[in-house]
Amino acid sequence: MSGQPLPCSPEEIGSLFLFEKLTPEQLGRLCSEGRMERFEPGPVYTEGEPATCFYVMIEGTVVLSRRVGGDDVEVSRTSQRGVYAGAMQGYLGDRVRQVYNGSMRVTEPTRFFVLPADSFSSIMQEWFPMAVHLLEGLFFGSKNTQRAIGQRERLLALGSLSAGLTHELNNPAAAAVRATATLRERVAKMRHKLAIIAGGSYSPETLANLVDIQERTAERVAKAPALSPLEASDREDALTDWLDDHDIPEGWRIAPTFVQAGLDADWLDQVASTVDEDMLPSAIGWLNYTVETELLMDEIADSTTRISHLVDAAKQYSQLDRAPFQNADVHELLDSTLLMLSGKIGRQIKVVKEYDRTLPKIPAYPAELNQVWTNLIDNAVAAINSAGGDGTLTVRTALDHDRLLVEFRDTGVGIPPENRGRIFDPFFTTKPVGEGTGLGLDISWRIVVNKHHGNIQVESVPGDTRFQVLLPLTAVEEESE
Repeated sequence: MSGQPLPCSPEEIGSLFLFEKLTPEQLGRLCSEGRMERFEPGPVYTEGEPATCFYVMIEGTVVLSRRVGGDDVEVSRTSQRGVYAGAMQGYLGDRVRQVYNGSMRVTEPTRFFVLPADSFSSIMQEWFPMAVHLLEGLFFGSKNTQRAIGQRERLLALGSLSAGLTHELNNPAAAAVRATATLRERVAKMRHKLAIIAGGSYSPETLANLVDIQERTAERVAKAPALSPLEASDREDALTDWLDDHDIPEGWRIAPTFVQAGLDADWLDQVASTVDEDMLPSAIGWLNYTVETELLMDEIADSTTRISHLVDAAKQYSQLDRAPFQNADVHELLDSTLLMLSGKIGRQIKVVKEYDRTLPKIPAYPAELNQVWTNLIDNAVAAINSAGGDGTLTVRTALDHDRLLVEFRDTGVGIPPENRGRIFDPFFTTKPVGEGTGLGLDISWRIVVNKHHGNIQVESVPGDTRFQVLLPLTAVEEESE
């Protein structure tokens, strides 16, 4: 947008703090290459347009804003004389894409000194060569540092993930190995007991009845009901008494196994009525080995299923076998991330899921959203640990107008008011030295805002901090960062 051209006064621009140290000749050159312009209330330039001019306000009021999703969010409003905006990186030339990083508008008739970007670049290079070198080094150095630390941040997250996954896999794997070794021992004893029974003087009908009881016992194991500790204790006492009354050795050891398998005294009465009295101890021993092998196989099945679920969750978390951009179910992404970080979250922190399962899938980059969840959960855990280690992490999803809301709420120490405006800044961290890079929230912001055209906002008081991620329900044409 062009303003009304006005005469340029070297004396007037020389009174601005930005130009007060310049010589009369330098002020004269600024006026000859630049111009004064008056803008009526409305836009001056728009974010994303080619950065063609450098603006210095003489008088009036300016408002600077940044685009967040489909909205313009005000970041600054000032009437301070001499404030500047626009093509501030013109001196970097073609090495940086020269576009306006935000939008500027005026709320009242406002005068600017306007300098074309090419003139601004030439003047900076000619008048302040050392300053330009320092600024170039600062700009590109910070970019390289941010990139390197960003990679380090991802490696740290990967290391934490690997440690947690290894811990989670170790428990079911060890259980499966232990159960397999015990199962081998029980099967060997079962073969030995089978040889004793087969070598006895039992009729084929008695053996057939014993095999039938074995099959029906195995079926009961699969359908065993869950008992409370008190119910299990009462059944164990009853079975121990039954076994002792029938002269079955080590009844106290057998009874808990039978109770776990869902067997009771009535069932053992059926067994006793099927076999001869002298065969009952061998039959009970035979059934005990049957129950133990079934329970061990169940334990192995549970352990290997757990391992399979962990591997599936790791694949879901990493999205290694998925398209980079797809319609994704945020609940699947959240569950996989929580599972991957369960070792880091620990047992002292209670995790509460408040999911609205009716929410639709959304177009997204799932692997990158998982990185956002990881950063926000990691910060929540750190905040709860700083508050003593006991607390609650609540993950909630809901529909917020035309956007999907994912909220992470923790009962940690909270974010001080003076830090809330800086938490998304690169390299800003409140964690102790060596524990944070200050890029987790910056990376999350860029993934949500720049990549997904969404928004992140935070509300915090001690004991109640809420990070809210808002994502569009429909695809938005991707813009360059």
